[in-house]
This record gives sequence, structure tokens and C-alpha cells, in this order.
Amino acid sequence: MCGKAGISVVEVVTNWDEIVGPDLGPRSVPLKLQWPRRGPEGTPGEPATLVVRVEGPYAIEMQHAAPVVLERINAYFGWRCVGRIALRQGPVPARTGRPAAPPPPAPETVAAVRGEIGRFEDEALAASLARLGALVRRERRR
Repeated sequence: MCGKAGISVVEVVTNWDEIVGPDLGPRSVPLKLQWPRRGPEGTPGEPATLVVRVEGPYAIEMQHAAPVVLERINAYFGWRCVGRIALRQGPVPARTGRPAAPPPPAPETVAAVRGEIGRFEDEALAASLARLGALVRRERRR
């Protein structure tokens, strides 16, 4: 999904909540960058249009926030790469948060696994393997 001049929608998507804020971030998603046709050689290129899907009730709010969103996107890239935002009303897929990190393994389980794996020259490697083994053992018990 990379556009002209090295601008990527992925970069916009990954920072979308920061760009539009916590109210509109979960209710909208950038879809693509549409670049206009190039003019004759030597003429400056026109900025792209960012197409955004937004939930119906929040379309007006996004329309009012569009100038600020444009400024933030262009500031992120360091030049005026996006000139306008085109809104498409529709459902926005629910975002799932990052899964919580598992709690650390019990120290006695780590010690038991450490005794089973043998000797290593690198003590940090041995400790990491023991923790990993304890986590694997815990998952197998579930």
C-alpha cells in the first residue's frame, strides 16, 4: 500500500489514533492514499487525497476535524503530501488490543527447569531458557 514519494498508508494507520485523537481514532480508519495524475515534466505534483472510512454518526465530527488531521499528517511526513480527506461512511472493524503479557513463571518452576536443562557457558542464556521452559510447562498443564 505504498504510494508515490515513499508515503505509506501503513505509517498513517499505525499512528492513526495519535493523529485524530482518542474520540475519532476507534471510529475511523484510513483506507488509501489517492494520488492525482502527474502533469507535464517539471510541474509540481499535487498532494494526495486520504480516503477514510468513518462510522456514520461520526462523519460530521471527522469533517470538522479534517483541517487539523491534515496538518498533523503533513507534519508527520514533513511536507504537504495530503491535500484533502475524502470520507466514506461505513462500519469500522473493531480493533482488538494487544494481548496481555503472561505473568512470569513461578520461581520454583524456573529452578526445576534450570536443573533439567544442564550446564551452559552463558548464564544469561541458561536463565532465559529456564524461564521459557517454565512458561511452556505451564501452558501444557492448561
